[in-house]
Amino acid sequence: LSNLIIELEKLSGLERIRYTTSHPKDMSSDLVKLHGISKKLMPLLHLPVQSGSDNILKKMNRKHSIREYLSIIEKLRKEKKNIKFSSDFIIAYPGETEEDFNQSVDLIKNIKFVNSYSYIFSPRLGTPAAKLKTIDKKLAKERLIKFQKIVEELKKKNKKELVGKVVKVLFENKVSGGKYFGRDEYQNPVIVNSKQDIVGKNIKVKVINSNSQTIFGNLFNHENAAA
Repeated sequence: LSNLIIELEKLSGLERIRYTTSHPKDMSSDLVKLHGISKKLMPLLHLPVQSGSDNILKKMNRKHSIREYLSIIEKLRKEKKNIKFSSDFIIAYPGETEEDFNQSVDLIKNIKFVNSYSYIFSPRLGTPAAKLKTIDKKLAKERLIKFQKIVEELKKKNKKELVGKVVKVLFENKVSGGKYFGRDEYQNPVIVNSKQDIVGKNIKVKVINSNSQTIFGNLFNHENAAA
């Protein structure tokens, strides 16, 4: 993957590089260092952890500990100061105690994931976990709701902190009424007004407002393109 990113970096016309790693073990030292070198590799990394509990990670056979996961996060932050993270979580995995669940909650608060995808455990036929006793459905749903509420609060706080700042946005399409849609370097949806067609352009935007899902702004010093 490191070699591929290096080659992609050389391509003219390619504005951004993103990738998704399915497991923390894929984060080699070369790949970690590349985050501090590459100018096109975006500062948002999706790094699935599945649970904040070593007990549950062992049951999942994930072959990494929370200590090791946090070590990877720390190394990446040293290489790239502005890097942020998103992750995946499985809630109510068989055997998950209240303490195990709270450790997942503590982890998202500690790392301050800009986004987290969470799901209640669903047994898959033919897997070892399918034979395990599942947690009470009502309790599982309560934990998921609590978890996702915290995730939404973190997302909203992250976007609110962007108000007044300038972000780089790659615009994807025109939506309506002179409005254009794009995404910043952290995959945040961005909407601005523009008199000019800015689709496909990578432009600085000053953020003026936000909600839990989208940030809104004005084109920043871009040839008076703002409406």
